[in-house]
Amino acid sequence: MLRNAFIVFLLGWVTWFWVDKPPPEQQRLPEVSDSLVENFQVAFDILKAGYPKVAFVYIWNAHYLLLSIAGGLLLAVIIGTVSDALGRRRMRRHIMPPAVRETGSKDSAPEHPPAQPSASVDE
Repeated sequence: MLRNAFIVFLLGWVTWFWVDKPPPEQQRLPEVSDSLVENFQVAFDILKAGYPKVAFVYIWNAHYLLLSIAGGLLLAVIIGTVSDALGRRRMRRHIMPPAVRETGSKDSAPEHPPAQPSASVDE
């Protein structure tokens, strides 16, 4: 999880520097408060208003550590789920024989005749 959190942290900062940020005077963003709930509410209000880049800049600059940990945890769960699914698929392929397609007609004789019942001991 720590590796994924570090990856999300780096990707977040790359995105933060990549986003073309206008000067703070033009943004007229509310000040970052001490309350996490208020800051998230303001960020989602900005997002609903149709300014995703400004919302990202506002929320990332205020809560990059929290978002990195949450994103890293989410990324770890997603990678673990996909890895487990692919591992189970690979294991099934090794354990179970491949399905045999029936290419012959229905009237053809089976490859292996049915087993004959053995004679009973009473006879």
